Amino acid sequence: MRPSCFITTPIYYVNDVPHIGHAYTTIAADTLARYKRMTGHDVLLLTGTDEHGQKIQKAAEARGITPLQLADRLSEGFREVWKTLGIAHDDFIRTTEERHRTAVYAVYERMRAAGDVFLGEYEGSYCVPCESFWTGLQLVNGNCPDCGRAVETVTESSWFFRLSAYGDRLLAHIEAHPDFISPPSRRNEVVQFIRMGLRDLSISRTGVKWGIPLPDAPGHTIYVWLDALVNYLTASGFPNPGYEKRWPAQTHIIGKDILRFHAVYWPAFLMSAGLPLPERIVSHGWWTIQGEKMSKSKGNVIDPVAVAEHFGTDALRYFLLREVPFGNDGDFSVTRLTECYNAELANGIGNLLSRTVSMVHKYRGGTVPATGGDDPAAVEMAQGAAGLPVVFLRALDDPGRSGRGLLFDEPLQAIRALVWAANTYIHDAAPWDLHKQGNDARLDTVLYNAVESLRIAATFLYPFMPESAGRIWHALGLRVDPHHMDFAGAARWGGYPPGTTLPPVVPLFPRKDPESLPARLTIAAPAQELSVDKNEPGTPAPQSSHGAPASPATDDGFASIADFSRLRIQAGVVKEAERVRKSEKLLKLQVDIGTEVRQIVAGIGRKFTPEEMVGRQVVVLTNLRPAVLMGVESQGMLLAAGADEVEALLTTSAPVTTGARIR
Repeated sequence: MRPSCFITTPIYYVNDVPHIGHAYTTIAADTLARYKRMTGHDVLLLTGTDEHGQKIQKAAEARGITPLQLADRLSEGFREVWKTLGIAHDDFIRTTEERHRTAVYAVYERMRAAGDVFLGEYEGSYCVPCESFWTGLQLVNGNCPDCGRAVETVTESSWFFRLSAYGDRLLAHIEAHPDFISPPSRRNEVVQFIRMGLRDLSISRTGVKWGIPLPDAPGHTIYVWLDALVNYLTASGFPNPGYEKRWPAQTHIIGKDILRFHAVYWPAFLMSAGLPLPERIVSHGWWTIQGEKMSKSKGNVIDPVAVAEHFGTDALRYFLLREVPFGNDGDFSVTRLTECYNAELANGIGNLLSRTVSMVHKYRGGTVPATGGDDPAAVEMAQGAAGLPVVFLRALDDPGRSGRGLLFDEPLQAIRALVWAANTYIHDAAPWDLHKQGNDARLDTVLYNAVESLRIAATFLYPFMPESAGRIWHALGLRVDPHHMDFAGAARWGGYPPGTTLPPVVPLFPRKDPESLPARLTIAAPAQELSVDKNEPGTPAPQSSHGAPASPATDDGFASIADFSRLRIQAGVVKEAERVRKSEKLLKLQVDIGTEVRQIVAGIGRKFTPEEMVGRQVVVLTNLRPAVLMGVESQGMLLAAGADEVEALLTTSAPVTTGARIR
């Protein structure tokens, strides 16, 4: 029987559209779930939406619709975004479902039976947007310490939960389970909060009609956080028989802004109800943009859908989990994302796939040869591959190591090292020279090892980049079921079946021009607000805008200096050259432009031989959108003179620094 593994994201409040913070949490949970499925676990990945509370009630009233109608529409928006981002959740829960109401009532009755629920009166400061009460000491300049908004003074009859009785038990549990809360900085925050003394918690409201009614207190609805947190139990099947197969959850993945609710209130609720606690709560940091917190008013909230449309879903997933250690805050930079995409994806795994498959077609007619023998030059590469399962085990199965919790960046670093080693191996082995020399046995070995490195890299990239892994497997002629495989065995060198015929290569990660980004990658501020749409009541404002009106222009035949400045023209040196198969005109060049080596396909083959081009200084347009010519990706353009045929290549009157900008 496969071991059970229950992984959760928070359920997202439907007053907002999905932004990069929501995407970060959900992508992390999906990556962990995919890895667990690969290692033989019976996984339940849960996400969903939190749909009760005063904000939804007021927004629905303003639109002239029911709260449920509004929640239906907004919840569907989250489903669509998760589909776009490749989230393979097993359950999507909504707090308006009947199964959830049943679970909430069951937990409440257990807490009441334990003597932890009593009637009292509450007077305090309440933040409507955060659905949170605060003491006077917690307020910042009289405002909510979380969102900075004004609070309301509220006095009402309320049912309370005896939270004050659970401080010592919570501290004892945290002490006995060091990896219960991670990273350590978050655990320390929780311990400090508990040691300051816990106050009994109001768990009912009389002013909020859109919620789950208390069964024994007419006019009261259950506090939205008690309601929301029980969702994890609901998805396990509680209170129906058999829920114990799923509960307790192995991993709650949350943002640090909701740590107190998950690491203090939720465990106390479960203790009162006599139910096991989740095994670990992993809290991640916030994403800022250019050093500032994302906010609707500033219009700098990153839209994950817009980013995925431009860079690809897998590139976004890769960047978010690779850029900063999980648990730390990170600064989201489109410039940095572009650099990472081009350097690590386009020039890394994309280049390895393109050049390997192209060489198999060129030198072996598209059929992968058997290795011609052992190759000492490949030993280090094979050892790095063999160590990947251990890296995953330490990073994603051992939350207590270094106290960091989940270490998504470490497996990605190890995979990147394998790809780098494989590209270096090909460069040093120089298959093109082996072909010229007629060294067939050595050439077969190099080609096989290059293909094998791709097979292993794709396997271990799958949890992070499922679509790209699938495309690599297809390019290698493989059919792989990642959920039924020997995860550790997949890293053993020599697993690729020789004799496989490869389809023509298709670029995996075409380079991105840093100067040709979409006009908008942020969520328009109105889309963040649940405001009334007078033209179409009940319809959320658009989530994002991916274009901008064209500026007025005149067509007088002249180019402005601004037009010219957009062209990035640089001096380069040709390092390698070969003819494109089945073309007399095209040469495939590897051109050093100072910061990197670009692959460029040029129509100069009738004027120049490959041998004549090696070592030649050329002038290259480097920010031209990548194109595919005769099945080969070209990442720039050589500048040449001539009408129908090339007569001469542009160059400089004297040698210049490689990569120098030509203006």
